[in-house]
Parts: sequence; structure tokens; C-alpha cells
Amino acid sequence: MGLAVSCGPSNPDVSAPTATSPTAGGGGGGGTVSLSGAGASFPAPLYQRWFADYNKQNPNTQISYQSVGSGAGVEQFLAGTVDFGATDAPLKAEEREKFKAKFGAEPIQVPMTGGSVVFAYNLDGVDGLKLSRDAYCGIVTGEITRWNDPAIAAENSGVNLPDSNIQFVHRSDGSGTTFAFTNHLQAACPNWTAGANKAVEWPVGTGAKGNEGVTAQIQQTPGSIGYTEFSYAKENGLQMAAIENKAGNIVEPTPEAGALAFKGETVPADFALLVPDPENPDAYPISTLTWLLLYPEYQDAAKKEALNSVVGWSLTDGKSAANDLGYIPLETELADKVKTEVAKIQ
Repeated sequence: MGLAVSCGPSNPDVSAPTATSPTAGGGGGGGTVSLSGAGASFPAPLYQRWFADYNKQNPNTQISYQSVGSGAGVEQFLAGTVDFGATDAPLKAEEREKFKAKFGAEPIQVPMTGGSVVFAYNLDGVDGLKLSRDAYCGIVTGEITRWNDPAIAAENSGVNLPDSNIQFVHRSDGSGTTFAFTNHLQAACPNWTAGANKAVEWPVGTGAKGNEGVTAQIQQTPGSIGYTEFSYAKENGLQMAAIENKAGNIVEPTPEAGALAFKGETVPADFALLVPDPENPDAYPISTLTWLLLYPEYQDAAKKEALNSVVGWSLTDGKSAANDLGYIPLETELADKVKTEVAKIQ
């Protein structure tokens, strides 16, 4: 299983930068290379697994990754205080302009994996919850506040839904997961008015930091439901709702159904593929790529070589870890395009 997409034309070569990342010098002494990254919590379980496994095979390369959220990760990348950033929301035009003004060239933005955003819930005695669009849109807008609301009950015949309040949990930090989630809500929910962004004004609910925090809040709160990345719900034993897609089918969140969201889509030159509401009738409807952010030049050649090696290893040898954790590996054609792009680093 993998992320099957078509690839558009390659990015043109960027002009030689006039400045480089402040972190890109030093760190390569004594034969040991240290790389530091920060950003999205969405892929953090996979990145931490990849980097630990890579280090076992390449003990002279040490990689630290801080799961601080896409918003903070982009900020640190733009400031040049990390060797790489990570985000589930493609860089905005103004972020690219800020980067070009500081570093004199375009940033390198490449996808590393895909994954799904799920409605995880904590509702005693309720297994296999199904949510129509009316139901989940109503929950996130605050229009549906009770678990036994008719819109929820309609798709859950024979299920004893409690007459109790719904406790919605959302992110409190700048989040690419929030961007992916609200990008879908904007496409799917007529009454959603808060837009699509890494941070929005939520009409209802309680905030928690990171996918880690949302997952913990749901675990600790009976009657709660919130959005988190699939692997967090899976690894923590949380129930996940099946939800209605654009075709009107209610689909369980599985990596296979998530991968169908991208089937037949064409990846643009900047790799910023977004599929807010997939057409495929069997697709799980809230799935996203997640991107690594790299500088076009590193003063330390050892860091450049290590990043090339880590990315290539992750997209090939790392596929089994992606499958194990419930992510969606890139298919060979797209993975090869990513490796070609990363090889442009000077």
C-alpha cells in the first residue's frame, strides 16, 4: 500500500542563495553529524522511529526532532534555528517571501508521508460510531451538543447513545493537523465559517497542545470527541468514528482508505498537494501529506550529505515503519521526485 499520485513537472533549479541557515555551520566535527529539527506533531511518531532506526545503522549521525507543532516548526525554520522544519500545511506565499528575503533562495519543501486525521472519541459502551456530514459538521460548529441528537442517532441504529453533553477537543497551538482538518471542514460543512488555517477561532470546545495533548484530553474526558492523527488514536487505543465522505459513503479510517484520497491526484511542482474533500467513493475524507522543510544550502557538507541520506533511507527502508504505525508511504515515483529535489541542496 502506498500513496498513488501522478507527478507534475519538476521544480526549476533555484538560484544560488546569498545566505544560508545559521545552524548550517559546525556540528560535523569528530566524524559525528548532529541534525536538529522541529515542527509538526502529526508525523512525530514516524519521524522519531525513522531517526532512531537510522541512527542504529548510522551511529555517527544523530538526529533530534522536537514535536512542537507545524506553526512553531515553520517559525523556527524561517528563523534559521533548526537544520530542518516539518509542517502539515504547505508554506504560505508570505512565508516563502520571508524565507527568500532572509536566505536569498526558495525553500525546499518535500512530502515524506501521508496520513489521516480522525475523530477519536471516548464514549463508554459505544463501539463503531458512525457520523454523517450533518453530524460531524454540527459537532464542530457547536450546533449539535448532545450525544443522542437525532443527526447522530440516525446513522447508529440500535446503539444506546447517552443523553449527555458532547465535549469537543481541538488544538490550542498552531497546527498543521488543524489546517488539514479545517481545510476539510471548509469544503464539507456549509455552516463552518472559521476558515482553514493552522489556528482558528473555534466556536466550541476545549483546546490541548499537540496531537499528544488532544489524545490525552480525549482519554481523560468521558463523552469527548476530537481530531487527531490516526497513529495517535491507534497507539493509545482510542475509538475512531467512521465518517461520511463526499460520495455519501460512511468510511472507517484505515491507511488503505486514507491512501485512496490521493489516488489519481497530480502533485504540483512545489509538492503542495491538498485534497480537502476527495472524490473517490471509497476514500476516507480527511487525509493529508506532511512536508519536510530544508534549506537550499548548508555550510557544513556533512550535514548536507546526512540529510540526503536520511531522506533517501526514510523513503525506502523506512516504508515498513510507516506501514506499522498507520501512515501512508509515498509510492516510488513520488519518492524518487523527492530524492531528486533534496539532491539539489548545495
